[in-house]
Amino acid sequence: PRPYRGVLRAAVAVCRADGLRGLQKGLAAGLLYQGLMNGVRFYCYSHAEDAGWTGYPGGTVAAGAVAGAVGAIVGSPAYLVKTHLQAQTLSVIAVGHQHNHESISGAFKSIYQQHGVVGLWRGVTGAVPRVAVGSAVQLATFASAKDWVCESQWFRKGSWAAVLAGGMVSGVAVAVTMTPFDVISTRLYNQPVEADGTGKLYRGFLDCILQISSKEGLLGLYKGIGAVYLRLGPHTVLSLFFWDKLRNM
Repeated sequence: PRPYRGVLRAAVAVCRADGLRGLQKGLAAGLLYQGLMNGVRFYCYSHAEDAGWTGYPGGTVAAGAVAGAVGAIVGSPAYLVKTHLQAQTLSVIAVGHQHNHESISGAFKSIYQQHGVVGLWRGVTGAVPRVAVGSAVQLATFASAKDWVCESQWFRKGSWAAVLAGGMVSGVAVAVTMTPFDVISTRLYNQPVEADGTGKLYRGFLDCILQISSKEGLLGLYKGIGAVYLRLGPHTVLSLFFWDKLRNM
């Protein structure tokens, strides 16, 4: 059965099964994750920028990737819980493993009791390349696009319109490059596990890529790209806009 046939039908299916509030499942865990991951990521990148490392060839990409990797490691437990909570629903439309957590605190407690501290970082091997690639592309394209629109005299340097334009270009680039890693990390985070914490479906990052490619084709790595862009587009524009303005202040 395929209960989710596209973004709009998925939204309707979720609303029918869980109500309008079902579309906000895992919101608190998502906010916790974004606060931890982006707080660390932007902090590290700002330091690299202030130190002048981003001025070297490829410096923006390297700094963005390293900052993203560090942020992914810090925020991984929150992303794990967010993924578990968002996947939970009625058995009629359930897709993937159901962990059946009662709440965020209950999820953290359950995972810790069953698999210890290491269990809270399960799936981090998928998260690090996901955020590293996304962060590198996001920050590099944002800086380049913002400078380009100013040099082309479309918008004045330092204006909010130039920042928004850079964010919109960056959002498209991030969605295209990040979707395969999004699919992989979601599979790794949400899979059922053995008593010792090892995954029942995928042994790790590379095994997950190989299985998806062989069973679902290369396009299987781009499942949900429409939903990914609807999330990452506004997220990229707003997060970069506020980051840029707050730094100027």
